[in-house]
Amino acid sequence: MTTQSIPAAPAAAARPEASAHNGTVFQILFSVAFVHLLNDCVQAVLPSIYPLLKAQFSLTFGQVGLITLAFQCTASLLQPWIGLYTDRRPIPFLLPAGMCVTLCGVGLLSVASSFTLLMVAAAMIGVGSSTFHPEASRIARLASGGRFGFAQSLFQVGGNVGSALGPLLAAAIIVGRGQGKIAWFALLVILAVAVLVGVSRWYGRHLANPPRKTAAHAGPALSRGRVMGALAVLAMLVFSKYIYMASLSSYYTFYLIDKFHVSVASAQMYLFLFLAAVAAGTFAGGPIGDRIGRKRVIWISILGAAPFTLALPYVDLFWTAVLSVIIGLVMSSAFSAIVVFAQELVPGKVGMVSGIFFGLMFGISGIAAAAMGHLADVAGIGYVYQMASFLPLLGVMAALLPQVEQPPR
Repeated sequence: MTTQSIPAAPAAAARPEASAHNGTVFQILFSVAFVHLLNDCVQAVLPSIYPLLKAQFSLTFGQVGLITLAFQCTASLLQPWIGLYTDRRPIPFLLPAGMCVTLCGVGLLSVASSFTLLMVAAAMIGVGSSTFHPEASRIARLASGGRFGFAQSLFQVGGNVGSALGPLLAAAIIVGRGQGKIAWFALLVILAVAVLVGVSRWYGRHLANPPRKTAAHAGPALSRGRVMGALAVLAMLVFSKYIYMASLSSYYTFYLIDKFHVSVASAQMYLFLFLAAVAAGTFAGGPIGDRIGRKRVIWISILGAAPFTLALPYVDLFWTAVLSVIIGLVMSSAFSAIVVFAQELVPGKVGMVSGIFFGLMFGISGIAAAAMGHLADVAGIGYVYQMASFLPLLGVMAALLPQVEQPPR
């Protein structure tokens, strides 16, 4: 009885992914990481100004949730389809074009006069995000020179920094000054468009002059069922990671205020420490995966965080801060490794795979934040942290992942 195997994807060998042999193109890597920072900074402004919009438009919490849903749907659901299409028909200038949609969304958000227009603006910002993430992730891989984990981590940490900066800039520029000040963020988007034009030109030249076919990575000789099973395991690991991370990023300040009676300013400082740890862990995860193997990083980063998450609900303020930093460092190292591992499983489908996993990240985070908010209303914020603490135990599923990479040197 023969086992059907995933083909070696000859089209993938001819694609620019073979650029791994041409050396790392740092200018392109830093460019897409910088635009990731700008993109996620603008995205993070939206929830930061919800109190302003709620007061100005007399919105209910349900309507605020619908604005988030409009953004999450376009930011999550479109990504795999955009990635799949561009895997087959690369469009070099799709990146700046998508960012122009974000520009229109930011402009509309600054002048919207109704709830409906707010939803349209949020959806347009989501469209720009869904275009950016799979394509920029593909370009980061092409420019990696074979250092796939490093490239993905550098790209991802740009987004982490942008997400942390967004609320700070929103507080400094918009809060207390009115909806119209949102337009200042259009300058960040225009800068992103300008950088992406240069990136797209590089990508276009790369497509026009593909490198020679070599004995480059052609994918593992696994059955289709084995590949699909491995992708399902990776999806479950993203599920466990991002539901837990949503509990920290969305409700950490409320938890600290409720349990330890700290001030809002102090709670924000603890949140900043956690976010800084997340950024550091994200950057470290990829290079470590290049060195010791991505399967090991995935195993350690999710299951290895379990002892700390299980202890977190039961310790004092000092150890809460220490454990949250450790959790941020350890768990955040997983995502880059998961994305690269999935790309190794399905060669030639870099855009589709990136779109699926970035889409999962957005979707799970949004749904989990809403579900945990409801649970906190019903049972208390402390109960949320007790329940979520068990999620990293799902990291044991990493044992089911196949070996898809060469043993690290």
